[in-house]
Amino acid sequence: MKKKLIALLMVMVMAFALTACGSEEAKPAADAGAAPAADEKKDDAPAADAGADAGKTIKVGIINNDPNESGYRTANDKDLKAKFSAENGYDAQFAYSLKNDEQQASAKKFIEDGVDYLLLSAADTAGWDSVLKQAQDAGTKVILFDRTIDADPSLYEASIVSDMDKEGQTAVDWLAGQNLSEYNIIHIQGVMGSAAQKGRSGALDAKKADGWNIVEQQTAEWNAEKAQQIVQSVIDGGKKFNVIYAENDDMAKGAVAALDKANISHGVGKDVIVMGFDCNKWALEELLKKNWNYDGQCNPFQSSYIDDVIKKLEAGETLAEKTIVMDEKGFDAESITQEDVDNYGI
Repeated sequence: MKKKLIALLMVMVMAFALTACGSEEAKPAADAGAAPAADEKKDDAPAADAGADAGKTIKVGIINNDPNESGYRTANDKDLKAKFSAENGYDAQFAYSLKNDEQQASAKKFIEDGVDYLLLSAADTAGWDSVLKQAQDAGTKVILFDRTIDADPSLYEASIVSDMDKEGQTAVDWLAGQNLSEYNIIHIQGVMGSAAQKGRSGALDAKKADGWNIVEQQTAEWNAEKAQQIVQSVIDGGKKFNVIYAENDDMAKGAVAALDKANISHGVGKDVIVMGFDCNKWALEELLKKNWNYDGQCNPFQSSYIDDVIKKLEAGETLAEKTIVMDEKGFDAESITQEDVDNYGI
């Protein structure tokens, strides 16, 4: 009897042990980092992001002229820095120079650093083919802004520019419309070889054939002090003039400083017509006061155009046009309004 009882107890213990080994509690905890089986689908797993690349940081190298060159360039640089920020998905590097060779050295470094896009406002229109070919070979896409260059269009993706030739022609047409009895002009040029200088100089040079007299023609390299020295030299030399055609506002400002020092009147109905370019707010205010006569617009706010091009290229889209020309106008002191100053002044 005792032996039967012991045998019964052993059977009961074995049965309990088998039940315990098969319980869910006895299973080892699943590895939190383990991937589900290929045929399994977690209900809470996020769907694959079809636009995952949209979150990537885009590396850009931006080559520009010196931001202290003019009010236009300061506004241009500020606009670019605001747009090409980390908050907007960009990793941007900046380089500045008014010299082509220095800009090209910066471009080569950016390409070696592996930037996705090279944004270029060239100091000079010539000599960029080899650098742009290097960028193309490295897979770096080039976008021109502000200024055109003399290069094969296949070497860059897009060109966001002002029409400098049109700017010059619009200004010269306005001056011709003043119907002066004679034209004796001090022509103060920007940095020689730049697209802005070529465009703004070309239209005026063509008027020599119509008997317009260029009393003095020198570069002040966009600088007010140099422009003042040029005009002062003309005054000291006793040369006759009735127009100052300065290729940016800062140089026009320097020219006016020389006129004021010599007590020569300027502006609407005065001895000397003063012309500038860029439409700095303070320059347009000089027109409003009728101290200056004309100012040609040059739009510095190009970053939104560039950003749009980059987004289209990143999405694999084909650009409708390679050259994007911004709309611009000229302002006359006789018709400018405060609203113009507020809306167009930079």
